[in-house]
Amino acid sequence: MTPTGLDGVVAAETMLSQVDGERGELIVAGFPVGELAAHASFEETTWLLWHGDLPSAGELQTFRGELAARRTLPPASTTLLRECAGADVDPMDALRMAAGAISITSSDAATIVAQFPAIVATFWRLRRGDPPVAAREDLGHAANYLYMLTGQVPAAEQVRALETYLNTVVDHGLNASTFTCRVIASTGSDLVSAVVGAVGALKGPLHGGAPGPALDMVFEIGQADRAEGILRKKIEAGEKLMGFGHRVYRVRDPRADVLAAAAERLYTRAGDMSLYTLARSVESTAIRLLKEYKPGRRLQTNVEFYTALLLHGLGFETPLFTPTFAISRVSGWIAHAFEQQRANRIIRPQSSYIGPRGRTWTPVEQRPSRDPAQRARSSF
Repeated sequence: MTPTGLDGVVAAETMLSQVDGERGELIVAGFPVGELAAHASFEETTWLLWHGDLPSAGELQTFRGELAARRTLPPASTTLLRECAGADVDPMDALRMAAGAISITSSDAATIVAQFPAIVATFWRLRRGDPPVAAREDLGHAANYLYMLTGQVPAAEQVRALETYLNTVVDHGLNASTFTCRVIASTGSDLVSAVVGAVGALKGPLHGGAPGPALDMVFEIGQADRAEGILRKKIEAGEKLMGFGHRVYRVRDPRADVLAAAAERLYTRAGDMSLYTLARSVESTAIRLLKEYKPGRRLQTNVEFYTALLLHGLGFETPLFTPTFAISRVSGWIAHAFEQQRANRIIRPQSSYIGPRGRTWTPVEQRPSRDPAQRARSSF
């Protein structure tokens, strides 16, 4: 029987990341995700994925300069984003459309990575009726994104929190968007096309996730002593507890631990500690109740739960969550495209035909009429 969703099918060899769902481990280019996320700048992580090792001081300085020099969007992209904002399109749609326009001026990897934050920040400000903020070359990648969103130079703890997040989600095995990117790259197409396809895959809620609803649940509970009653009702009503359970991880998502620690640092130094404390209480209650109601399912905290808490602590609204994820993951997508190109063979799996056979042609005037409801039921 053909595996549903290609479960268990190995489609590529990679040196970029390993996801071990049984042990709850994520290795990124040889580093446990916690080791990398806590120490690296995002520029270092991107270089590591693209080149296989950490940059020297000189290489890092040059790479930072290359990214900083490519942040300014061409006028056509800003015009497009203004139109998107006026039409109130979804932020991921705006990112997809503007990402395609990157190739107006360049389609190299550094330009793509440099312009993703500029696209998201420019669209977000235009959508809110605010003028775009010009990029600054003297700020790092994460700091400049925060600056372009707010117009204010961010505090060091905010930059470190965002940088930790970007490092944590930069690559995660052969997920749907990464596989899409590799398939497009395998055809010999360009990087912009591969990245645009990946953005389209990430937009789907079954892949892009739901960090917003995870935080909504915490706000709905409001007080720690209300957690058990509300969560019991949700589970008994068959509702999914957002932020818990993962298709791959059968134990706690290692990224959740990294982001929980980052959120604690952020909220301790520049946030509302009561919200962080409430979230930890909700988390522990949810895990206990899931174990009670669904024994053997091993439904643990996933990356969405603390993503929501961390990004909220940075002042991000929910519609910014997935585009911010893309700002990180684009470096991983490009690394996979490079890896695919180095030892390329077009990705062309087989399918198993289960449709009808032996049909004969019927002229249109002899075909029976069907009402739309019947046609819908009989469609493939």
